[in-house]
Amino acid sequence: MPDFSVTPPASQSVPSDAAVLYTEKLWPNTWIWLIAAGFSSAGILVLAPISFGTGLTAAAVLFVIIAVLLVLSTPAITVTRSTLQVGRATIERRFLGDAAAFRGKEATAERGTRLNGLAFLCIRGWIDPVVHIEITDPSDRTPYWLTSTRHPERLIAALKS
Repeated sequence: MPDFSVTPPASQSVPSDAAVLYTEKLWPNTWIWLIAAGFSSAGILVLAPISFGTGLTAAAVLFVIIAVLLVLSTPAITVTRSTLQVGRATIERRFLGDAAAFRGKEATAERGTRLNGLAFLCIRGWIDPVVHIEITDPSDRTPYWLTSTRHPERLIAALKS
């Protein structure tokens, strides 16, 4: 029986600065999926007078479309030894300053009244905690990144390591 397992040679191993220290997907909460199901049920209400089967089909198609859009738009946070990636944005960690976690009213203030218009945002309304990450690159006008996270302490610990 042939061996189909693939073991990369030592020269192709993952570089130490590419090792993932922290990763998180900002998946929608259960209540977002319930809202998606509620919106998709509008297909039944609109098309049921014509045909109940058509209404059910429309509801199923709408739910699939909404679900695909939610999954495709779910950003990830990844910290490696050399980079921070939040959604599609990536920055070298050498350009990162202090990071601070905020919850509750403080998180609301960070997303609202204290928000700088030049900040990079990756926030999700269904995730309360946010992490404020200072940017120290003198050539970057972005003063900080603000990202939602379910585990702010873990994210900050990974950024400090």
